[in-house]
Amino acid sequence: MPVRKILCLSLGAEGKVVEGHLRGRGWDVAFCGDVPAARRLLSQHRYPVVLLVAGAAQGLDEPGVAAVEACVHDTLHTEWVALCDGAVLESPAFRALILGCFFDYQVLPLEWPDLDRMLEHAAQRAVLRQGATEASSDASTLGMVGQAEAMVQLRRDIRKVAGASAPVLIRGESGSGKELAAQAIHACSPRKDGPWVEVNCGAIAPSLIQSELFGYVKGAFTGASADRRGLIEAADGGTLFLDEIGDLPLELQTNMLRFLQEKKIQRVGAVRSTAVDVRVVAASHVNLAEAVARGRFREDLFYRLNVLAIEVPPLRQRMDDVPLLARHFLKVCAADRPRRIEGFDRQALAAMASYSWPGNVRELYNCVQRAVVMTDQRWISARDLGLASAHVVAHKDLGTTARTDLGAARTVAERDAIFRALTRAGNNVTHAARALGISRMTLYRLMEKHRIDADALGIESRG
Repeated sequence: MPVRKILCLSLGAEGKVVEGHLRGRGWDVAFCGDVPAARRLLSQHRYPVVLLVAGAAQGLDEPGVAAVEACVHDTLHTEWVALCDGAVLESPAFRALILGCFFDYQVLPLEWPDLDRMLEHAAQRAVLRQGATEASSDASTLGMVGQAEAMVQLRRDIRKVAGASAPVLIRGESGSGKELAAQAIHACSPRKDGPWVEVNCGAIAPSLIQSELFGYVKGAFTGASADRRGLIEAADGGTLFLDEIGDLPLELQTNMLRFLQEKKIQRVGAVRSTAVDVRVVAASHVNLAEAVARGRFREDLFYRLNVLAIEVPPLRQRMDDVPLLARHFLKVCAADRPRRIEGFDRQALAAMASYSWPGNVRELYNCVQRAVVMTDQRWISARDLGLASAHVVAHKDLGTTARTDLGAARTVAERDAIFRALTRAGNNVTHAARALGISRMTLYRLMEKHRIDADALGIESRG
């Protein structure tokens, strides 16, 4: 049997007895008697398992529990287990720490077989966690964070289609990460050293999209004082990413089809075609097959694009990735903050786990970004994330709910809906109003009604 490493953090007299037993069972034991020493050891070495021994004599006050919790949050890839006196469990803070952050625990007096089984299970869990971490590290080379099976399959699909030259159609909900998938395809392809050009088909005015995509020659229209190549030509030798291809005007879809078929383009006002070597990756949050059935998208263009199709899963289908993504976003958003933020408290993690994330990964990023700006604490709370009410509703008992005043419940629901829409839209009032099915002015009135401070949230002005 390979030697297994364990750190024994003893805050009670039983620690030395436990250390001797562990060594006799073949564990490679590192022993320390206080939390600062444990943090130093954990920063220098990797221990798959940490055993916290907390006897009644020592106990754990509020600062002590906070110190242990900080130590736990510093070791995301370690399984923590506890051996504690029943009196210590009378502390609400310590109970919450055990239930929220520890793999398992045993109550004194010592039962050696139970302790051995608990540590064996923790060690096996640590092996699984290490494998998931390695998979996540592999994913980071594709620019994506996640270890759920849906993401593992997505990365497999990306590697398969990356080496081909045929068009790729990426399907997925808004905010799910379609652009990252497209970038990963380019980065893994033989064209990775060529240009990467992004085009949001829904963000360019219909009157300009023809000249933006295909370019124009001097004199083609008023203001065309010189030849200009379009975005398709700019991607020559590389990859063209057509985001929200479903928003492409019908009259322009014909030209796009001709480009895909002939690998040639014709600038606006030109009499000759120009050959281009471009690999097309397209994405859409709408079902293009349904758009074809409604006459909003050309059937022949759909089949031309839908040669290689991959699906980006919504966040609700990979909820195990939420803590991993949240910590990654925290690291990104807090990188330039002068005040250190340790992580997310237990209520924040629970709120994120109970929320459905209709805005997907983009909504999660926006929540974390706002929390980093708004929090005054070392640990981000559910309220900082804007999820406090969602967490309360998810855990409220039915009797309490039944007694809630209906008018007050409607007010809370309306306010929460506005907050969620603004978060998903990145605090863009126009997009939030559209998602809510109301006008911008109505949304502003509702924000005033609920005393939602636009300036505090960095929301754009009414203009």
